[in-house]
Amino acid sequence: MHNQLNLCRFACVAVILTSCTAMSTSGQASDAVAPTEVIRLFNGRDLSGLYVWLRDTKYEDPKPIFTVTNGLLRVSGDGLGYICTKERYRDYHLVLEYHWGALTWGKRENSARDSGLIIHCADPDGSFGDTFMAGIEAQMIEGGTGDILVLPGKRTDGSKIDASVTAKIIKDRDGEKVWSDKGEEQVIPSGRINWYGRDVDWKDVKGFLGKGDVQYLGPAWNRYEVICRGDNIEYRLNGVKVNEGCKVIPSSGKILLQTELAEVFVRRFELWPLDKAPVTKPGWKDGDK
Repeated sequence: MHNQLNLCRFACVAVILTSCTAMSTSGQASDAVAPTEVIRLFNGRDLSGLYVWLRDTKYEDPKPIFTVTNGLLRVSGDGLGYICTKERYRDYHLVLEYHWGALTWGKRENSARDSGLIIHCADPDGSFGDTFMAGIEAQMIEGGTGDILVLPGKRTDGSKIDASVTAKIIKDRDGEKVWSDKGEEQVIPSGRINWYGRDVDWKDVKGFLGKGDVQYLGPAWNRYEVICRGDNIEYRLNGVKVNEGCKVIPSSGKILLQTELAEVFVRRFELWPLDKAPVTKPGWKDGDK
């Protein structure tokens, strides 16, 4: 009986250890991959290495929303959810080249075109608002691309998935948090940190472009870069550093691209090893390296 009890205890411990994703003290998943060469999350041919999750149909994409046409990933926008990596990643330089399409849908038909990347995503699917995943968003929206959104979530048992970013913050005219090198460091446990040049008179209208925007509208390509180095993050848009944070929790995880009621086309979605990506000069435009 004594030996049987010991075997039972051993088996129970083994099950617990193999059913959980171990996290380090820095918030990194133990199985997260740091690229040693370029990883093309979208290969230009199909959706290998990615999976779909939609609020209404879960792992099915009946319309479909995510398709590959002429070497481009098309996100129709006709629904809420995402396409996500199967692997977890850490310590990388992400490059996304995208442009907005013409179509918008539903309650956002006349609103600013909206999408986003969420990095360091924490399972389960739908853990943020039953629609996305908990993590740190690199916002993509007309006039607001480059905002940091901190998205804590919930597990299926109701327990909380923590998320936070420490950033240098000032307040704009309306009291909104804006990243600035001259700001004071604050821990942000949820909500948005505006990119440094977001127009204080931003309006949620289709085609909005602020006075200081570095994003291109319409069919013009944008290059969005997210650099994750340990628990630090930096966002660049068309070669311009627009936001950053440190002491990020979590600091690794899956990566997803949202469908949020606006059409988006993607031609480049890849991870580079740190300090190996091509240098993007401020004012980058289509045709530049």
